[in-house]
Amino acid sequence: MTDSDNPGKLIWHVACDESGIDGQRFYGFGSLWMKYQRRGDFARVVRELRDKHGFYEEIKWQKAHSKRYAEFYNELIELFFKVPWLAFHCIVIEKSMVNKTYHNGDYDIARRKHFTKLLTTKISSVISAHPDRESYFRIEVDPIASRYKKADEEFHVIANNILKRKFGRPEIISRVVTKDSKSSENIQIADFFLGAVMCAYQGKASSEAKISISNRVASYLGWDNLQNDTWHTERKFNIWYFYDSTKGPRDIDTKSVRLRYPLPKK
Repeated sequence: MTDSDNPGKLIWHVACDESGIDGQRFYGFGSLWMKYQRRGDFARVVRELRDKHGFYEEIKWQKAHSKRYAEFYNELIELFFKVPWLAFHCIVIEKSMVNKTYHNGDYDIARRKHFTKLLTTKISSVISAHPDRESYFRIEVDPIASRYKKADEEFHVIANNILKRKFGRPEIISRVVTKDSKSSENIQIADFFLGAVMCAYQGKASSEAKISISNRVASYLGWDNLQNDTWHTERKFNIWYFYDSTKGPRDIDTKSVRLRYPLPKK
């Protein structure tokens, strides 16, 4: 039986990237979500946007400051927020707030746990939102920065064990594929939006153009900038600031979102 033969099954495609792992104040993980059958639509709309602007390079936050391609990136933001079937969810962690005693004194382990926490939490939310359907997830991820060479395989096993205990079903994450971002436009766009968030959180950028782009993304949420987090129920663009309450007061405000292009009612 193929996936299409089972109308009760939902399959989701999730692409992931990371940022700030090189010793910056914050590190984070971002994920681009769509239903699996939307892959063709996604490839088409991105190809049309590339052709319109003659942009055939890798879509990447680090290149977003280019004046030559400013309109491409502006329209990419518009496209993302206009189509209701794309979503971006991320987690941001302040490194100094990580209590290493919970992670064998190891930031590497802490980062891998936070990546797993992001995906298992968001997958749980999707499953709970579709209680009458069996949801399965296919995940592609840029190589996870870790001294442990099989970090992707470890994530797959641990995450599935967590989800099986919660929902009683095995292999909810059906596949985890490690891809170089150059071969995945899904990962590239996850990188782009995560970069916009991290730019605001780190409080620094290599150019005013990047700050402007980050604030442009924020404007689609009804915000001035992205240095906030969202309520956990936010479906379209979700920022989760993860902190340890034992380390002191929370200095990031949770803010309601007013989408420029509201999502259809559930």
